[in-house]
Amino acid sequence: MPKRGASTPPVAENDTVSLLPSQRKKAKLSSPNPVVCFVGKPIPVTEARAKWPHRYPSEGKKKGSSASISKEATGEDNEVMLATCHYRQAKIDGVVFNLHDDAYVKAEDGKPDYIARIVELFATVDNGMYFMARWFYRAEDTVIKSHGDLVDKKRVFLSDVKDENPLDCIVSKVNIVKLTPNVGLTTKERKIPPCDYYYDMTYTLPYLTFSNVVNDTVKSESDASSTISSESGSSGCFNGANLANGKTIKKNSSNSSEWALLDLYSGCGAMSTGLCLGASLAGVKLVTRWAVDINAHACKSLKQNHPETQVRNEPAENFLALVKAWAKLCEEFSLLGSERSESGPDMEEDEIDDEDVNVKTEESEDHSDSEDFEVEKLLAVCHGDPNNVKKSGLYFKVRWMGYDSSYDTWEPIDGLSDCKDVLKNFVTKGYKKKLLPLPGDANFICGGPPCQGVSGFNRFRNAEAPLEDIKNKQLIVYMDIIDFLKPKYILMENVVDILKFSGGYLGRYAIGRLVAMNYQARMGMMAAGSYGLPQFRMRVFLWGARPTEKLPPYPLPTHEVVSRGFVPTEFEEITVTYNNKETCKLGEALLLEDAISDLPPVTNYEKQDEMNYGTKARTEFQKYIRLKKSEMVGGNMGTAQSMASRILYDHRPLELNKDDYDRVCRIPQKKGANFRDLPGVLVKDNKVEWDPSIERVKLDSGKPLVPDYAMTFVRGTSSKPFGRLWWDEIVPTVVTRAEPHNQVILHPAQNRVLTIRENARLQGFPDCYKLCGPIKERYTQVGNAVAVPVALAMGYTFGLACQGLSDDKPLATLPFKYPNCLVRSSFAKTEDNDEESS
Repeated sequence: MPKRGASTPPVAENDTVSLLPSQRKKAKLSSPNPVVCFVGKPIPVTEARAKWPHRYPSEGKKKGSSASISKEATGEDNEVMLATCHYRQAKIDGVVFNLHDDAYVKAEDGKPDYIARIVELFATVDNGMYFMARWFYRAEDTVIKSHGDLVDKKRVFLSDVKDENPLDCIVSKVNIVKLTPNVGLTTKERKIPPCDYYYDMTYTLPYLTFSNVVNDTVKSESDASSTISSESGSSGCFNGANLANGKTIKKNSSNSSEWALLDLYSGCGAMSTGLCLGASLAGVKLVTRWAVDINAHACKSLKQNHPETQVRNEPAENFLALVKAWAKLCEEFSLLGSERSESGPDMEEDEIDDEDVNVKTEESEDHSDSEDFEVEKLLAVCHGDPNNVKKSGLYFKVRWMGYDSSYDTWEPIDGLSDCKDVLKNFVTKGYKKKLLPLPGDANFICGGPPCQGVSGFNRFRNAEAPLEDIKNKQLIVYMDIIDFLKPKYILMENVVDILKFSGGYLGRYAIGRLVAMNYQARMGMMAAGSYGLPQFRMRVFLWGARPTEKLPPYPLPTHEVVSRGFVPTEFEEITVTYNNKETCKLGEALLLEDAISDLPPVTNYEKQDEMNYGTKARTEFQKYIRLKKSEMVGGNMGTAQSMASRILYDHRPLELNKDDYDRVCRIPQKKGANFRDLPGVLVKDNKVEWDPSIERVKLDSGKPLVPDYAMTFVRGTSSKPFGRLWWDEIVPTVVTRAEPHNQVILHPAQNRVLTIRENARLQGFPDCYKLCGPIKERYTQVGNAVAVPVALAMGYTFGLACQGLSDDKPLATLPFKYPNCLVRSSFAKTEDNDEESS
């Protein structure tokens, strides 16, 4: 094969996202080559002008350039090469290539040849021979990169990137088959016709989107004699008409109007709460049927606020093992496919009748004397080591005949071999009540798998192999659960560090796993403040959708907030924001005062978990946040009297020790105040040093007023220690710890840290959302949560997508601004009466 000039590479450098048009090389004019030529007559000029008008501008626009015209003249992003004529065929090394054929294209030395579809064949005004390539990506050419081994090597992705290349860059033909989307979500059972490659998805740079093929190059009648390799061996190709039947609202597979949600790594339930509220605004009933978290206090909080949810306090890997074992039991007892009811209350609550909870009877005493115990029934099931005997497995909670609940024990399934009827009865009831999800039961899985291994606070991060770090194991577990349960939709949330650490290794893995499981996917970064909260808090969200579903868009911002924080260059294009050219009407950014100014004053020593408001709501945000759950969407607000009688929960701060409290009392109540305002501290060039002119001030305890750690924090350049927030500010992010030693968390006008409730307000938790556990645990639950208004906005776009009411664009405009449009009509009616609640 003769060596020819390299094409314009469809892959950017290793440190950038593939195929960024601004970073790709321009095509060079080819030199005369006797083995390369066009074949046949040119396409009639009228047809060519109709198909490719940008190649044939008016005479006035041609002047000044013999080969191309600038983007100013055409409105295109790049210079456009002018053509004298177009062709349907070209011959290269004796091989005839047709328009719409797929071909290998010469790459740089040492790199595999690129893959492209020929979408134009034309001669330029200065006698150059060119083709327009529409590029295919291999998995390693996409954001997946180093995780390309997750995806079948024969699978490629059609891009929307096109550019001109010299005709002699074409190397040879390649047989690429277009397949229908893999609805079964399995690769091993898929029948793939003989081919070099196949594709069933497109990949586009905006929001790194893998999606169904809805804008493919289709052969026209005039090209009927050509062979389009991408159509070979396939039939019934998937197109936009298959998606939700236009605007027809579609039901889920269970023919139910309810969509079942599984919340993994649920915490206290903020993400699922917001998603359900948002879905209801779109007319979809999304219900959190199952939730899993390792934190017992968070599970208690979730259950208290969502009694309809089956809440499991266990590690996610144990939950995965459990649902797999549960599916086998349901199959063993021939239950799969039989009739089921909606998920109900917990089994223990539902199955235990009053007569079941009795002391020992005479008969049971006889059993005890002979040490012969009989199983009355099974109450619960888990996978793990509930007895702490270092033997993990499937266990059932047993109620013994003649004994009350204080004698209940966890028994391994092997010990129940003589109780098949009791076991079958429990599994049958659990199956009917959907105690645990089977594959297909969970229509939607959401969650934020913890990845502490990427945190900058972790000094032992494994940058070479992040997935081998036990602290990042949960990302694998999360994807394994999705692989087993096969939901219709997935939403994963995580910190921006998953894109910063080790070149975005974990973020790339997450997308790679979804695509390998044949899910559509897209990634976006959203700032909480952009959706009606006074905190910046940037987070990464990853959508996934089965091929049968619409891939949800990201909701565009509703409030004017400038995002903070470093974003890796290669992921800049996933920030959810308006294009600078677009006109948008954003609401003013919410400030700290808008969120918490109505809350009653409390001291550092507040002990009450419940209290009366004692004040009226002053802003739309405060009016909305005081509502009950039933009033938050589509409901009516209560009367002024009922609003006044409502209870405020969790409005108490972490109690500071005497020394820290004395320090806080010395911090001026003014904007920007912090430890630098204390006596004995000088600031030079934004760096602190001791004032040599005064003796170091001491507290009553004898310890220094200004601690050493404050002076040395971030090498003396930080103003965060004992920092006081101010009313007109936006909080950077709500944190899990309330200590003031290295963060700005002091109340503007009270000598204390922000209370649990004030932090919860900054996260968008309704005031009716009551938290459980010790004070520090409640702070942690709030800090770890997904901001409720962000989840609400995502729930709304999900609601549109699952009904087939959204288009294929990655962004969507919300018809409301949180919280104004949710219950606005009720606000106006009660505003005048709010004085009564003071």
